[in-house]
Amino acid sequence: MSSAAEFQTIGIAGAGAYGAALALAAARAGRKVLLWARDEATVAAIATNREVPRLPGVPLPDSISVTSSLANLAEAQALIVTVPTQNLRQACDAMARSLPAGRPVISAAKGIEQATGLFTTQVIAEAWPGSTTAILSGPSFAADIGRGLPTAVTLAAEDPDLAQALAQALSSPAFRIYHSADPRGVEIGGAAKNVLAIAAGIAIGLGYGESARAALVARGFSELRRFGEAYGAQGETLMGLSGLGDVVLSCASAQSRNFAFGLALGQGKTAAEAAGGKLAEGAFTASILAEMALARGVETPIADAVTAIIAGHVSVRESVAGLLARPIRAEI
Repeated sequence: MSSAAEFQTIGIAGAGAYGAALALAAARAGRKVLLWARDEATVAAIATNREVPRLPGVPLPDSISVTSSLANLAEAQALIVTVPTQNLRQACDAMARSLPAGRPVISAAKGIEQATGLFTTQVIAEAWPGSTTAILSGPSFAADIGRGLPTAVTLAAEDPDLAQALAQALSSPAFRIYHSADPRGVEIGGAAKNVLAIAAGIAIGLGYGESARAALVARGFSELRRFGEAYGAQGETLMGLSGLGDVVLSCASAQSRNFAFGLALGQGKTAAEAAGGKLAEGAFTASILAEMALARGVETPIADAVTAIIAGHVSVRESVAGLLARPIRAEI
């Protein structure tokens, strides 16, 4: 049986805003933290300034060490991987060459691998054989976690004892982690909500107002549940922090990159212009989610519309008009 005491040192792969925020959260939970960044110049800047460039104004305590060598993560009893979903396989391949397998590897990415249709824990397991996988997800902005504002998320693993031990090891008064034995449900919620956030942003960008956003979010969540249950997620998980909770946050705030991306699309920008050099995970997830839904006979009209808009197959207004023209039916 796993216990929180086993995880005194936590490795975090990825020193972007979210990686830095989770490093701070782990440090506040009393853990020693090893923060890895691929770029040596970034590591040098962090070591000198004691803050991460993408999370300015939040100093790193001495309990957080920064390194550009993956081999230095060998000391960690658990790893959190915060790289984007589409780069996750490459990162795990590199770690598999530098580190022994066996320790828990926790994905903090929210998406589906576009090339394979695999969820993030599946990518880790395939790229790093012998690793034990888990997923951390929920309604959380890096800036809020970094500043120590109250935040609650979910950590899931197939082994419920492991999920509980990791949740206890990483929790602090301001960063509360609930544990779950439904990793599929947690990662599906995190992936699908990004697509819904893009759709919500589009609605606001078009000037359709808050009532339209509320309707879209409600219908979109029904879509998320249908997709999730078709792929083995538990309904209770989808109704929790990592599902409904993350949908509420991401569809309601311009701090969400996916919402901001959709907002720009609704205001008439192209997908490339809307991205503005920033990552919106939902832009990659929409098409593979729609494809996977079709394979299981699940209707996902909102994901289909977002996919068509991003691909440039239809205009934003044409796509939304198509959604509004769908037949009237019973609400399910």
